Amino acid sequence: MQVLAGERGLDREVDSGYCTDLISDFMANGTPGCLWLTLQAHMNVVAVALLTGAAGVVLTGGRGIPPEVCRKAEAEGLPLLSTPCRTFEVAGRLYQLLFSPFHSG
Repeated sequence: MQVLAGERGLDREVDSGYCTDLISDFMANGTPGCLWLTLQAHMNVVAVALLTGAAGVVLTGGRGIPPEVCRKAEAEGLPLLSTPCRTFEVAGRLYQLLFSPFHSG
């Protein structure tokens, strides 16, 4: 996973995750502190993540990210990460990290 922007916000606590490519779905169901997994890479993703108080956004599938999206996320301190992995795989790995019996959080 590569950090594209918002490195100063990487210390935010992540308490859940949400996988969706629909902005309206995330607006209705995203919660403060959640990590949004999506393959959408446009300015509205940054705006909605900020609006909902998301801990960060993971862009899955290895798609290209417009530079202006990275600049906006950086300016707002929103962690924006990218991975070539599919959403399903990323969600599974993050779930294990957050909720495994060995997790001390």
